[in-house]
Amino acid sequence: MRLPRQLHPGAWWLWALGLAAAASRTTNPLLLIMMIAAAALVVVYRRGDAPWALAFRMYLVLGAFIVVMRVAFRVVFGGGEGDHVLFALPQIPLPAWAAGIRLFGPVAAEQLLGGLYDGLRLATMLVCLGAANALANPKRMLKALPAALHEVGVAVIVALSVAPQLTESVVRVRRARLLRGGAQRGMRALRAIVIPVLEDALDRSLLLAAAMDSRGYGRTGGVPRRIRLVTGLLVITGLLGVCSGVYGLLDAGAPPYLGLPMLLTGLAVATGGFLLGGRGVRTTVYRPDRWRTAEVLVAAAGIGTGALLYLTARYGATSLNPSLSPLRWPVLAPLPVTAVVVAALPAWAAPPPPLKPVEAAA
Repeated sequence: MRLPRQLHPGAWWLWALGLAAAASRTTNPLLLIMMIAAAALVVVYRRGDAPWALAFRMYLVLGAFIVVMRVAFRVVFGGGEGDHVLFALPQIPLPAWAAGIRLFGPVAAEQLLGGLYDGLRLATMLVCLGAANALANPKRMLKALPAALHEVGVAVIVALSVAPQLTESVVRVRRARLLRGGAQRGMRALRAIVIPVLEDALDRSLLLAAAMDSRGYGRTGGVPRRIRLVTGLLVITGLLGVCSGVYGLLDAGAPPYLGLPMLLTGLAVATGGFLLGGRGVRTTVYRPDRWRTAEVLVAAAGIGTGALLYLTARYGATSLNPSLSPLRWPVLAPLPVTAVVVAALPAWAAPPPPLKPVEAAA
């Protein structure tokens, strides 16, 4: 039996990003639902009892809200482009300057399914990132960042911790209300919950600001102004090159030099800027996280899932994007199903999370 331990947060994020990239390649609702189920399975088996591990349910609710709103937009802004009209709503006439926009009117099955597929794809990507946020320790992720990204990483980690901390505050406030005999539910209990949660969030913000100020956050020390300007110029230029390279890879009609060469050049320039900026930042790490076999397997599962869906999109895209005109039932091909199975492997490949203190004492 493997000893419980926390997996390297970078492995969880690589797994989640690979799964999200795979979800962006398909609109097949069957595959997307399977990806959500795979992410939920991994979270259920490998999440701990930390505050950020409680936020996965919120991402599921937010994903469902995105799907509903996407379908509702198709109904409100005209969903009658199709042969199978389900029902008709009274159409609101608009002035001439709003030509091309329609409010209500006939609603076709093709448009509703198109909104459902697009919303489900976006919701799946959100759930995948929420799974990484529930599994990866954001504080340990900050330890793994290079010195040049330390200050930016602090801001990102704080931003990623907002949703888990709010979820923890809501759970704590609800538990306190139940212990005090609070019987109100629904909208009546909203005021009694929102105000303590906002007050707790403000207190946490003040404590975080005091802690960051006491540790010298944002102080550049004796770095010359010329070095800071050169570093910023290199990083911004490199990131612009990376964006152009990614655009060139995604656009089939882009010039050849705008694809992989621009991406590699941008990465090289940005890396040079990070290395130059890291020379002026001195950080120490206590017991840094190491990459072991489990980390490699988890990261490989996510990257493998994205690679398999990429191959499917290149050589068999018919199973990834169900036809809406004419309407056809979504089908499952062996290669995408295998990719989803690979995405679920971290539920067993990753070590179990650390035990709770009470269980460890027992």
